[in-house]
Amino acid sequence: MDILVQIIPTIILIYLAIGLVFGIYFFIRGAAQLDALIKDSKWTVRLLLVPGAIGLWPLLLSRLLKPSKTNL
Repeated sequence: MDILVQIIPTIILIYLAIGLVFGIYFFIRGAAQLDALIKDSKWTVRLLLVPGAIGLWPLLLSRLLKPSKTNL
């Protein structure tokens, strides 16, 4: 039981650390890849997206890695 008390917070910390790195990337480039309208927005709008990107980084990363379906 004591090992679970150490492992679970460590896993959560690793998840959030990866999310923070991804959030910085998403702030700089990733948001513009998913939505073309975000390129013309202010940096404060992108900053509002960072907390969500930190929590949802696996979903957003999978959407960034998928080829876009343009010209349909």
